[in-house]
Amino acid sequence: MTASATLIVLMAVLYAVGITVMLERSLTRVLIGFMLVGNATNLLILLVSGPNGAAPIVTGTSADEGMADPVPQVLMLTAIVINFGLTAFVLALIYRSWWLAQLGDQGDAVPDQHTGDTEAATDATFDAVDLDDAAIQRILADSDEHPDRPSRGLEENR
Repeated sequence: MTASATLIVLMAVLYAVGITVMLERSLTRVLIGFMLVGNATNLLILLVSGPNGAAPIVTGTSADEGMADPVPQVLMLTAIVINFGLTAFVLALIYRSWWLAQLGDQGDAVPDQHTGDTEAATDATFDAVDLDDAAIQRILADSDEHPDRPSRGLEENR
């Protein structure tokens, strides 16, 4: 594929607009800028990937000479995944800043749900879990699933 002037101009415009929009103060515009720059990067990889060719499947025949290089295709997929990850991260930042703005004067000081809990109540909760774990360990020790170790039942019968 020869690089057409239209694709080169489109790539340059996408980079220019994307970087300009990314420099704005709004997180939504930063997100749009990241997406434009990611698409411009995909166009750049497409432009420098070389001529078109057959599918990159090695058959051992003379048709293998006209194969396309698979590396640019892999790089484009990687760029798409990175762009998706950045988009998800910036969307999470936008949601978090919106959520904090909705709280008003409270800010990040969200009240704790377990303020009234006592240490004795917490210990009782964890003791029940420890007792369950001990019971499970006893059941496993008494089972016949470990033939290399003698079970307790056989030792007690001797």
